[in-house]
Amino acid sequence: MSNKQWKRLLWLSLTLGFMMLIYLKSAEPYQQQDLRPALAARIPLSFLEKWLPHIEFQYDRDRISWREPYEMLEFLIRKAAHITEYAILMFLWVGTLFNFRFKRAVSLLCAAGVSLLYAVSDEWHQTFVSNRTGHGIDVAVDAIGIGLVLLIYIVRPLRIKS
Repeated sequence: MSNKQWKRLLWLSLTLGFMMLIYLKSAEPYQQQDLRPALAARIPLSFLEKWLPHIEFQYDRDRISWREPYEMLEFLIRKAAHITEYAILMFLWVGTLFNFRFKRAVSLLCAAGVSLLYAVSDEWHQTFVSNRTGHGIDVAVDAIGIGLVLLIYIVRPLRIKS
């Protein structure tokens, strides 16, 4: 197997492996992922009350409020994780498609499309998991991560060695 074939296989394996990790984490019930007890054990309430922004807002059907600081911090961490995981997925798909020598624009559009479709399927998948819900708005949060990576590739083109 040539070096190019190994690189292609590696990129594709990393990409599909990361998609599997997303799927497995999405299959966990919320109780297994609840960060609030760990946050409460490590971060004093007085610190959160001082440093969290004193805001309240509606997110889908949930009220997010500074008056429940551990819930708000968990919410912020979870949304940052959504952005990060789909930025990583987008990056992996771009790398995979570049290694298969697709044209730049095709690679970027396909990577964004596949990543976004996976975000949709992931939210749908969560509707079948105990104590989990799929939120359409989370797809929009995932799209932020996808869009950031897309923007980076548009602003700073990747130079590929021939």
